[in-house]
Amino acid sequence: MARAFQLAGLLRLRQIEKDHAASDLAAANAFRRDAGERQARAIAALHAVPVEATDASTLFAMAAARASSRSMLADLAALADQADAEVAEAQTAFGEAKARAVGLEKLEARHNASVLAGELSAEQAAIDEIATGAWVREREGNDA
Repeated sequence: MARAFQLAGLLRLRQIEKDHAASDLAAANAFRRDAGERQARAIAALHAVPVEATDASTLFAMAAARASSRSMLADLAALADQADAEVAEAQTAFGEAKARAVGLEKLEARHNASVLAGELSAEQAAIDEIATGAWVREREGNDA
């Protein structure tokens, strides 16, 4: 029976942490993409606003709309910056989680290779024993 990898539980925990960090990174990337799309839609909507004023009240309304839009664009830019910061943080966390898991994965691979080598060695010893026993019996049969 093969020996179990003694750090299997810790390895599984590290892999779960890595998977969690990967999902956090994916969510942060989706948030950043959404923020960028909102910003692009707002800019496109502003370009569609007519720029001709027919009277003073229309001009005041356009000025108020532009001021409001400028404020909205500033908010969207801040949201995009926040999304970029979250992506950077999630990328760092994912890198750290991956680094913690890689060492244990390498240890597991070495353990599995060692176990396999031991099993192959035992199998080869059994084959050699069978072959030697058959050779000895054949030789003893020829001597008699």
